[in-house]
Amino acid sequence: MAAVVTSARERILLDAARAGDELAYQQLVEPLRGELQAHCYRMLGSLHDAEDALQDALLRAWRALPRFAGRSSLRGWLYRIATNTCLDLMGKRPKRVVPLDHSPEADPHLGPGTPLVESVWIEPFPDGPLGVVSGLAGPEARYEARESVELAFVAALQHLPASQRAVLILREVLGFSARETSEILDTTTAGVNSALQRARKTLEDRLPDRSQQQTLRQLGDAAVEAIVAGYVDAWERGDVDAVVSMLTEDAALTMPPMPTWYRGDGIVVFLRDWAFSGKVYDSEGRRRVRTVPTIASGQLAFGTYSWVPERGAFLPTVLQVLTLHGERIQEICGFVEPAIFPAFGLPASLPESFDEDRILARAGPPD
Repeated sequence: MAAVVTSARERILLDAARAGDELAYQQLVEPLRGELQAHCYRMLGSLHDAEDALQDALLRAWRALPRFAGRSSLRGWLYRIATNTCLDLMGKRPKRVVPLDHSPEADPHLGPGTPLVESVWIEPFPDGPLGVVSGLAGPEARYEARESVELAFVAALQHLPASQRAVLILREVLGFSARETSEILDTTTAGVNSALQRARKTLEDRLPDRSQQQTLRQLGDAAVEAIVAGYVDAWERGDVDAVVSMLTEDAALTMPPMPTWYRGDGIVVFLRDWAFSGKVYDSEGRRRVRTVPTIASGQLAFGTYSWVPERGAFLPTVLQVLTLHGERIQEICGFVEPAIFPAFGLPASLPESFDEDRILARAGPPD
């Protein structure tokens, strides 16, 4: 693999880590932790599984470190261990899917239903907090780092056999050469090239014409800000017509871990009879829901909070991830998992004064 350890600091840390210094080992791997976790996420489609795989991989690497001779780069060696850890885990966990691939459209009059006992859903990824940056990882990469954690991309990856998935991610996302990839996967360069050709065909048949990164760049900051502001306003007011006016004609609404999903009139019924009903209105008829914009899987996202009088605060309910088609929304994927909010930089609760705080923030500091 391309080049070995060259930094004097890295050599010192590596020697210390080989001698059993755990702090030195942590200093060696910490700069790579974010990208390794993103790699495990692409392989597994699950943030929780990725965390498990990364911890296992780093433990394996620590135990094997005395045998690391430095003939390859430390980064490539860690990717080899992380990739093989993910391949081992893939054989023990269910395939990750999105609701549209799992079951037919549901009847919105019956409500959202109950979550599956065993989670099989693709999960969102906190790329911002973990430092996934825009752009290509290297000259041989074909997909941008943030494109490769978008929900549609990760969903398409799950349709690839394990070996093809690993090859495509290593070559097209991370920019490893065919020779480096063959060494990571302990196979031949010819085998890597063959697997890559088959993987490309599957992915091209399943990916949208334009990624969310391309869409956001084409829209520009002003248009994106208008979409965010319009969505926050419509959702907080519970305005069904305003939300629907922002959707494409074939838009879908999903809500993992429930398998139910809707299109067209089904979305209208669900919003009117379920999402925008209930006990979240005050005595004056104002909807007590707040929405905080964020980024998840490189896409526009919103943490929604509902007022809980017993707690005197707005508490997390759903992380909504939007997929845009031009200026309209093609999918609302609502992850009904409040526990994941902190991973996306979202607060665990909002105070009752949140509206006042937002007004002050828009107004700016006093003169």
